[in-house]
Amino acid sequence: MKNIIGEKTRIMIVDDDKEIREVISVLLSNENFEIIEAGSGEEALKALSANIDLIILDVMMPGISGYQVSRVIRELSNVPILFLTARTQSSDLVLGYSSGGDDYLAKPFFYPELIARVKGLLRRYTVYQGKKVHTRKSEYIEWGELRIDCCRNMAWKCGKELELTSTEYRILRLLLAHPGQVFSAQNIYESIWEEPFHSGDSNSIMVFIRRLRSKIEDDPHHPVHLVTVWGKGYRIE
Repeated sequence: MKNIIGEKTRIMIVDDDKEIREVISVLLSNENFEIIEAGSGEEALKALSANIDLIILDVMMPGISGYQVSRVIRELSNVPILFLTARTQSSDLVLGYSSGGDDYLAKPFFYPELIARVKGLLRRYTVYQGKKVHTRKSEYIEWGELRIDCCRNMAWKCGKELELTSTEYRILRLLLAHPGQVFSAQNIYESIWEEPFHSGDSNSIMVFIRRLRSKIEDDPHHPVHLVTVWGKGYRIE
């Protein structure tokens, strides 16, 4: 699935349950992905490299939890992370996104849904990282102190590059492309995830907005760029 001829997309599966790792490995190998397995958070961090394109990460593991692993990975890489877990309370979802996860799939899951989530994350990550070949010149969107390059998928504030995850970048680009326009949580979710919105997804959007504010605002608790329009949604001012 990589753009480089002959090079496969590499996925790391992190789960302390060997049977789950084997099932997922067979499923994704049949989709022509290259698989790396890790039975613990410690093993995953030791095996982490720039050649890994996506991580499927169990939450509840002995030793280091999936949330802790995700936080460490986020200090080193923007590789997409898909959480697998039996914990589906809204507080668990918020914690997962807060720790750096990009998507969340509850156990037990349908195999086609897993494959669809994996391919969707890889597609968005490929666009974000600029791995597709572009033949046109860079196209910038600027608003006040903020600037993004839509071809190279980079963002700056006052000339300093922002370290954004693929999801954070896509949300910022969506809002910057329509300054002053209010986007509801549903608008944002369906635009970024390209999936139907459910009431619980509002919490996910709130977490990503909070993370984005921590990177673009001088004072995230008193935002001046990414503001909340109470009862309606969010907008860039």
